[in-house]
Amino acid sequence: MSAAYKVVIVTASDSGIGKKCALLLAQQGYDVGITWHSDEQGAQETAQQVRGFGRRAEIAWLDLANLPDGAAGIDELIARFGRVDALVNNAGAMSKNPFLDVTLEEWRKLFTVDVDGAFLCSQKVARAMISQGEGGRIVNITSVHEHTPLPDACAYTAAKHALGGLTKSMAMELVHYKILVNAVAPGAVATPMNDMKEGDGAGSKIPEIPLGRAGDTEEIASLVAWLCSESASYTTGQSFIVDGGFMFANPHFKPKG
Repeated sequence: MSAAYKVVIVTASDSGIGKKCALLLAQQGYDVGITWHSDEQGAQETAQQVRGFGRRAEIAWLDLANLPDGAAGIDELIARFGRVDALVNNAGAMSKNPFLDVTLEEWRKLFTVDVDGAFLCSQKVARAMISQGEGGRIVNITSVHEHTPLPDACAYTAAKHALGGLTKSMAMELVHYKILVNAVAPGAVATPMNDMKEGDGAGSKIPEIPLGRAGDTEEIASLVAWLCSESASYTTGQSFIVDGGFMFANPHFKPKG
């Protein structure tokens, strides 16, 4: 982390949590590799804002549903910048179906994006960091459902649990190269995936959550930015839940009848 300049790659940084991570990390001094899957215009807007902070931005397409070829954008970004110091695995997919109705195809598709994709992106970045010899940071965006089930979403729940386990395994092995690996596990956040716009969190009303509302993307991204900072130099192998108190209330289970 002692390079004259630092580079972070944030997957799916065309909107939502990924975009906010890219902007906060740019403010923190990182040049930013931005990836997108279906919203190229959103990626261009993120890049423009990153450049507005005086940092370099590069954009690459990522298709984690089609591996290994779909992860080539990570290699492209590392080559363009000539180095990489941090990775935020933010790209992911979500689907809901009762356990008895989930098809193997749906199950595998979710695992491909949420687990296989994060594994492959992390492996590419870790190899580059090791060759640089200066350590680095990897942050996996999981979910509060890394820790507790989401009803009618067994594939998503299992994939996020798997990503949590991968985080710990990576942390244990990569610590020998001074690469620190952690997870951030958001609860309900105001993003398009939750049918909310940027900034809607503070004004939302979700009585099942102790804080009574959804989170805003900055409330997640600020923790990611800290984990990629020098201040987090003694932190690895952890999963940080940011959920407005949902986990300790856990109102999901309702008896039948």
